[in-house]
Amino acid sequence: MTDVLRRGRASLALSFFAQGAVFALLVTRIPAIQDRYGVSDALLPAFLAAVPILAGVGSVTTEQLVKRVHPSLLLRWSQPVVMLALLGVGAGDSKVELGVSLVAFGLAVGALDASMNMLGVSLQRAYGRSIMLSFHAVYSLGGIVGASLAWVGAHWHLALWVSYLPVVAVLLPAALVGSRWYVDGDSGDGGGSSEEAGEKGAGGGLVFKLLLPLCLVMTFAYIGDSTVSNWSAKYLQDVLGSSEQLATVPYNVYMVTTLLGRALGDFGVRRLGAVVVVRVGALVAAGGFAVVAVAPGPWVGMLGFTLLGLGLCVLVPQTFAAAGRMFPGASDAAIARLNVFNYVGFLIGSPLVGALGDAWSYRGAMLVPMVLVLVTLVYAKSFAPQQDRYGGGHERPRTADVGRGSNGL
Repeated sequence: MTDVLRRGRASLALSFFAQGAVFALLVTRIPAIQDRYGVSDALLPAFLAAVPILAGVGSVTTEQLVKRVHPSLLLRWSQPVVMLALLGVGAGDSKVELGVSLVAFGLAVGALDASMNMLGVSLQRAYGRSIMLSFHAVYSLGGIVGASLAWVGAHWHLALWVSYLPVVAVLLPAALVGSRWYVDGDSGDGGGSSEEAGEKGAGGGLVFKLLLPLCLVMTFAYIGDSTVSNWSAKYLQDVLGSSEQLATVPYNVYMVTTLLGRALGDFGVRRLGAVVVVRVGALVAAGGFAVVAVAPGPWVGMLGFTLLGLGLCVLVPQTFAAAGRMFPGASDAAIARLNVFNYVGFLIGSPLVGALGDAWSYRGAMLVPMVLVLVTLVYAKSFAPQQDRYGGGHERPRTADVGRGSNGL
């Protein structure tokens, strides 16, 4: 049984890595995509907004589908669609083809994100200790690899499809083979019967009221994350007076510190508890935004973005884990619904900072995500263990029935 868990954890980690790499390859080559298809600056926001909107639709659809099929099945087939859609983005010739590829990418990535985190939460329940941050650490590693490969493609002026094809050719079969060992958890694990829990998680207003604090935390975390990804380079160059070359560094620093924070985060949860880790993460992230807002020069600004990576990195994985603990009998439905607010935060964050920066100042705009991240402290108690207790000295026995390993391809 331990081998089943280990194989399940390794195969799911591969899935997180692949998604991190693929997503980074898409978002870091947006200027090249715009040039290839002749998308105007006025039309570009519509294309970019379509992906998270459709991903939200995909996540909502996944909430309904997991009532009938296992999350592992959804993950197994949504991941190849995401990769092939990326290849379609690189190989198309017209705006219509770009639109079709982005529609497929958006819908599939919503199902992919939701099902990946469903399996991560169920594996954490089976392990009986915090492992969720490790999956997101691997996602960050994939993002760093994907961004590095994108830089290589841009540096050597490779066609988009030439940059994307080797990555898809390697990761797609690897993900399909790895999907043989996904482990579907027992959604009925925890207090109450699985039928009762399922009814609670099927869409009742009471569940959403209980889940709402976590939805807000997810939104605030992604507003912070999108602020860094979309505005760090412009802020360093235009506000803090850095060179164009130095302005590319903050996001890379942010990604590296995100990886480090997540790699160590599970240890912190086991020793200190999720509530303490989330509170510390929120305070560090808020401190990062404050440093960025008052920085006299680019190097102090770089320090702020470093703090942001260390602080924000723990919030999203722990929010998914908290939803799984809150609804142990209906965690899949809760996670699918919570995942929608990932995209809500992404949609709000970049336009919000841009509008405030133009109307007021970019320094002042950085204070808004700072305040929103601090609101997380109000909801920190929602991260407290309930049925499950993941931490040193508080681990519950490993689940005897860890669920079903996926059948073969």
